[in-house]
Amino acid sequence: MTDTTFIPVILSGGSGTRLWPLSRKAYPKQLLPLIGPESLLQATARRLAGFGGAAAPIVIANDDHRFLVREQFEQIGMDAAQIVLEPMGRNTAPAVAVACLIALSRTPDPVLGIFASDHKIDDQAGFLTCLAKAVDGAKAGHIVTFSIRPTRPDTGYGYIRHGDPIPGTGGLDKVDAFVEKPDAATASNYILSGDYGWNSGMFVFRASVMLGELERFCPEAVTTARAALDKAEEDLGFTRLAADAFGTAPNIAIDVAVMERTDKAATLLTDFGWSDLGAWGAIHEATETNGDGNGMVGPVVQRGTTNSYLHAEDGRLLAVIGLDNMVVVSTADAVLVAPMDRAGDVKDLVADLSKSGRSEADTHRRVARPWGTYEDIDREDGFRVKRIVVKPGGRLSMQRHRQRSEHWVVVRGEAHITIDDSLQVLTRNQSTYVPIGSTHRLENRGDEPLHLIEVQVGDYVEEDDIERLDDVYGRN
Repeated sequence: MTDTTFIPVILSGGSGTRLWPLSRKAYPKQLLPLIGPESLLQATARRLAGFGGAAAPIVIANDDHRFLVREQFEQIGMDAAQIVLEPMGRNTAPAVAVACLIALSRTPDPVLGIFASDHKIDDQAGFLTCLAKAVDGAKAGHIVTFSIRPTRPDTGYGYIRHGDPIPGTGGLDKVDAFVEKPDAATASNYILSGDYGWNSGMFVFRASVMLGELERFCPEAVTTARAALDKAEEDLGFTRLAADAFGTAPNIAIDVAVMERTDKAATLLTDFGWSDLGAWGAIHEATETNGDGNGMVGPVVQRGTTNSYLHAEDGRLLAVIGLDNMVVVSTADAVLVAPMDRAGDVKDLVADLSKSGRSEADTHRRVARPWGTYEDIDREDGFRVKRIVVKPGGRLSMQRHRQRSEHWVVVRGEAHITIDDSLQVLTRNQSTYVPIGSTHRLENRGDEPLHLIEVQVGDYVEEDDIERLDDVYGRN
């Protein structure tokens, strides 16, 4: 591309509860390496960077995931990505409005591409060829969406009904209709007709064109997006949207707000091996299987098992016998067992867990923090034991606790520890004690991860007994 800037926009605000217990609210599926060595977010960013002339991406992310998202972009050498933080989820129309306004502030009327952060695409070259056609269509004023050639009558996807070809566009068709998820009989009829494709949720358009259609059909999305940006703050390299303004944005998808109403919608039928990885069945399909049709990840042994997805996390051995068409996912603190054709019910199961107050609904045993991770090893009334890993350069907040003391034992690395006015340096097999009420900070100034065992003792040992007095991550 030479005459028009192309800016990828990656939407990374989802919680991925249908892939519980691997994906959870605090660490959702787009941040996980579910089908390869890199996370789905990283794979998406690399894929889009392969489009010649693409500018640095705009990433719309959940505020709770900000440090995880930035770290993942840094790991793949894409530090220039602009990470925009949503204070709360408001579906895709407000996010698209924000992206259009940011893009137009960067460069005169660029072409934007809207992409989910958690999709799989097998044929990179085929995808880039289709993207080039979509960009050309966007330059001509169309809002282009990718329609995926169906391989089965799937009831889990929305569909696009193709209309007449648009002359001179290299394969674009008019959109006759967007169709909600059908029942099985209707989906079969769609496949037989040959007029329908799966709705991929990917869109390519000129920023001015989409913004104009949003102002026409959903003006409140633009108004609130503009207000949220006008009052946005730059915070540690993130663009933090104003919560009071963004909180009033309509909770509406771009499909409903614009695509189902505009006369500028065009679609391109594609076949580049796409999946939205929306449920365990899709993960099974994306995983290499053995001769019995089993996809197995981690330490798994099986006898007489067929057509199943078996996943063992955290080194725990998973042993199964005599299963067929099942999903079994084992983690450190939860195990899922479900028939493959009922795996779509996992989202409802997670909702039930949340209602009952189970922490496993939202968080893993190993909890990510901007400085590293902590993991519960043991706990009962009056005490709690954690394993803490502080990454190189990581620095916990200067803090104090009102209801617990802490004992720290270094098992690997070198710890710089401040307790009140005293600084001490501890190495392997050395320990210290933090009394109740003492101000303290833990740092790793070394080049290797620092590992500690922490024993908390007190009447209350929950995370909200932390008073942050100074924090380099802006959390106080």
